[in-house]
Amino acid sequence: MTAAIIDGKAFAETLRERVGALAADFSAKAGRRPGLTVVLVGEDPASAVYVRSKGKATEAAGMKSDTIRLPAQTSQDALLEVVRRLNADDSVDGILVQLPLPKQIDEQAIIAAIDPNKDVDGFHPVNAGRLATGLNGFVPCTPLGCLMLLKDRLGNLAGKGAVVIGRSNIVGKPMAQLLLGESCTVTIAHSKTQNLPAVVRRADIVIAAVGRPEMIKADWIKPGAAVIDVGINRIDAGEGKTRLVGDVAFDEVSEVAGAFTPVPGGVGPMTIAVLLRNTLVAAHRNAGVPLEKDAI
Repeated sequence: MTAAIIDGKAFAETLRERVGALAADFSAKAGRRPGLTVVLVGEDPASAVYVRSKGKATEAAGMKSDTIRLPAQTSQDALLEVVRRLNADDSVDGILVQLPLPKQIDEQAIIAAIDPNKDVDGFHPVNAGRLATGLNGFVPCTPLGCLMLLKDRLGNLAGKGAVVIGRSNIVGKPMAQLLLGESCTVTIAHSKTQNLPAVVRRADIVIAAVGRPEMIKADWIKPGAAVIDVGINRIDAGEGKTRLVGDVAFDEVSEVAGAFTPVPGGVGPMTIAVLLRNTLVAAHRNAGVPLEKDAI
């Protein structure tokens, strides 16, 4: 068996095109563009690259993109004041404070200060609670993107056994809640799970989000299972070069799995596409402009 590749890049491009069309429709009705503001504290190179990518994608989708750059020594109180100002600004539909933050700032305090209706990252405790109780709210972008890819490939997920490897608030926990919402039978596995390969081997769906390069091997995977690799790890490729790999050993697992997301080109492109989708939804809600339930 050779796994069918799940092309996240192509799916993300289609999603971004739909967002762009709906953003133009919103602008015509509301008299303004949907607005996303990203706050970047410090000069972390990876964060800076990611923020630039978000800004370009936002503008390309016909939305207003603003970036507030603050020095690394910014105090928590100063950052909280920026968040309060953005909460009160009706032209800002989505607020995203880029993580990680400098050590003098409590990330959870900043996340909790964002208006839940502008929390397009889906990290606010209110949105986490809405997800856990089956209510409408914003869902973190990466797990929602994973769910979109799964449903596009597999259709109805009801009754399938799923193992989520990783229990972070950003991916693992919300991913499990989303799969429960699709009537999957869900197991959350982690570093303390006993006999982890045997647990994973029972799954029809495997979500790998542990941040350990090529940890998951072919003999962990049930033949025909769908494998979603969230990991992005840079490893030594020799001769002073590096390459990106996932949490799953792609070459060997692709011979066992039924469907598989590559790294790069799988889950990664979905994260920004879903961020644009969440910003569009926020704009409609904040402006009181109706959006059809299945429009996006």
